[in-house]
Amino acid sequence: MSDWTDIIDDVSAHVTLLKELGVRTVELPPGFFAAWDKAGAQPRPPTVPAPMPPPHAPPKAVAPVAVQPLPPMSAQELAPEARREALDKIAERVKVCTGCPLHAAGRTNVVPGQGNAESPDVMFIGEAPGEEEDRQGLAFVGAAGQFLTKMIAAMGYTREQVFIANICKCRPPRNRTPDAAEMQNCLPFLREQISVIRPKAIVLLGSTAIKGILNNQTGVTRMQGVWTVYEGIPVMPTYHPSYVIRFENAGDAVGMRKVKLEVWNALKLVLARLGRPVPQTGKKSE
Repeated sequence: MSDWTDIIDDVSAHVTLLKELGVRTVELPPGFFAAWDKAGAQPRPPTVPAPMPPPHAPPKAVAPVAVQPLPPMSAQELAPEARREALDKIAERVKVCTGCPLHAAGRTNVVPGQGNAESPDVMFIGEAPGEEEDRQGLAFVGAAGQFLTKMIAAMGYTREQVFIANICKCRPPRNRTPDAAEMQNCLPFLREQISVIRPKAIVLLGSTAIKGILNNQTGVTRMQGVWTVYEGIPVMPTYHPSYVIRFENAGDAVGMRKVKLEVWNALKLVLARLGRPVPQTGKKSE
């Protein structure tokens, strides 16, 4: 890609972010277009109205979500050691769970999730453990996990500063998508974790996370980048890292760049919601 392509992509991403944040006008210095014309730019073509979206298309503008704060916790519940103890007890129950066939499907380790339990800015929720996660007992440590690490770093965080979990705590055979019964069996564990961790925002990674947490059958393509809410917590759905790297594995550089830009725009909306600036080095995860 040329430098001009990178510049155009960055400008497009910034304008999209401003639009989604409600900015509708941009001030330009006097003589801007005259100076541009003198520099040899081609005359601007007449504006062509964009076609109207079909009636079923989702709105592109993101309406503010009315978020009710979580109920106050007692001093004891807020104590870091109390949070950690509560998460440990959940993990122990997950370890001995036999509520669905996944426990007997060849799992090596359960994967409760890991990270900052003390009301982190962001909690990332994916689908289910893969082969490497099953081997280590940790969430997102395989190929998709490496891309998630880049996403987290681009936002200005480390993995230790956020919390990472999945809808299901056991690896489905051959990494297939968890079925409805398996998801329903694991969701109470995850909901308990959320109530203990109390993140300021949740990022849902992929359709399975959307269906599990939001009980919504809408696909990720239509939910991506659109704010919603769970138990008073702002929720931002976006693509699963494995979906992004699938384009790379297929050699589709154009498709990968497009999807990565969409993910990065969603993450910037999360930063804006949290009142955090976009890091200067925080470009789209490569």
